[in-house]
Amino acid sequence: MIPAFARVEYLTRIGRGLSDAGVTLLEYRNKTGSEAQILADAAALRRALLAETVNLILDDRADLVERAGFDGVHVDAGDLTPAQARRLLGPDRIVGTFGGSDGLLPGILEVSADYLAIGPVFETRTKHTEKRPIGVEGVRRLRQQAGPDVVLSAVAGITLETAASVIDAGATMVAVAEAIFRTNDPAREFERWMRELG
Repeated sequence: MIPAFARVEYLTRIGRGLSDAGVTLLEYRNKTGSEAQILADAAALRRALLAETVNLILDDRADLVERAGFDGVHVDAGDLTPAQARRLLGPDRIVGTFGGSDGLLPGILEVSADYLAIGPVFETRTKHTEKRPIGVEGVRRLRQQAGPDVVLSAVAGITLETAASVIDAGATMVAVAEAIFRTNDPAREFERWMRELG
């Protein structure tokens, strides 16, 4: 287990680097940490990532968003519903949720979410799922179902080599964890993505 001071130091360093590199949206996910650990990590990230330029999303824990000073929450099956999260957080916070894989979930376009995560697009090692990868054509199909105005976040296994095709297929944004955070310097890798994708 990493000591608290080392975690804070790491998150502060990573956060400052990503902020300087131009990151505008970052989700913090901690499925096993205690409330105290999540809040300590969140505080380090919030200090490192300027609120004026970076939106911070907390995975699952809508109840901690306010105390963490975060900008929103991502909720999935088994968490609060998006409607419950919206009631808890109010109209000004970001609420994201899972929108579908092979097809959009029934009624999902009527849900009060700011974005819908879709996928998995490709195989991934960062999150266990029973769902089969949908590929670029799956992204295209879901965009057609959602229409042009829904914010779609394509998730899972996206690399610098595949990101452009996923965006061309209709993703508003791509969520990347492994491709960025499993490198020696996530901020420098993010800068490379920005240069390559324009």
